[in-house]
Amino acid sequence: MSRPVPLLLIGLLLALPLSLLAGRVWLDPFSDLSPNALIIFTELRLPRAVLAVTLGAGLGAAGAAMQGYLRNPLADPSLFGIAPGAALGAVLSFWTGWAATGWALPLFALIGAGAAMALLGLIAGRTGSVTLFTLAGMMIASLAGALMSLAISLSPTPFAMSEIVTWLMGALTDRSWREVAFAVPLTGVGIAVLLLAGRSLDALTLGEAAARSLGVDPLRLQLLMILGVGLTVGAGVAAAGIIGFVGLIVPHLLRRFTDRRPSSLIVPSALAGALLLLVADSLCRVLPLASELRLGIALSLLGAPFFMALLLRMRRGLA
Repeated sequence: MSRPVPLLLIGLLLALPLSLLAGRVWLDPFSDLSPNALIIFTELRLPRAVLAVTLGAGLGAAGAAMQGYLRNPLADPSLFGIAPGAALGAVLSFWTGWAATGWALPLFALIGAGAAMALLGLIAGRTGSVTLFTLAGMMIASLAGALMSLAISLSPTPFAMSEIVTWLMGALTDRSWREVAFAVPLTGVGIAVLLLAGRSLDALTLGEAAARSLGVDPLRLQLLMILGVGLTVGAGVAAAGIIGFVGLIVPHLLRRFTDRRPSSLIVPSALAGALLLLVADSLCRVLPLASELRLGIALSLLGAPFFMALLLRMRRGLA
């Protein structure tokens, strides 16, 4: 077992009950057993906490696997273009008005993620080249971003534009067991696929030529990465919108506490991502603001300075 795993599990066990009690209305588990309190607990707090743990785990695992695949500690899952593809699908559900009908929004988002995955595999081809794969992901992300901007500028109603912009900020507000029902299994399968790619990612740290000589099939590894990142990130975007920087921050902080092999970083990153998102969502609920701070904004405010610090450290190291 990796060294950080027990501590992260203890952190999750401590943070989870606090998350269930924290909010604009604090719940007292010893005295407040009213029907309203039970509704808040079972229909609002509990699914939100489960979703935070699930999405954080998926984003953390995807970030660790992607950094190992690209051999770049600054890589983020959104670089693959799958998160922007899922966001584009969700935006189209608002644009067409289908978002108001039950499962349409997450379904559109998952279709968008699936389309981005298929396009990524088609463009990257059969060579398994990491460079081509990265460039293809950046192109898809750029295209999806441009199409989202077009959809916002051509919104049929001000209400649709407001809904699109609000959703893109990313949040777990008003999420229910419906989102949990599809996010948990998809994220679980995605993490399992990334773990399956672990040994190949370890071999890839020696270089593409060395990895081939050790029996790594570049095309198989590429497909595993597309499927694993697609499921974890796509499910997250479908459930909560764009939540960035988790896949960047968590693996970088934990790498020094492991043997630095990608396979040994995936599970700790999943646990740390779950803890980070759970704590961040709890803090967003209790901050004394007029309206709740969006989770995506909060993590961007945390992640952007972190990313800047990494860049400055790398610059000093190259000087």
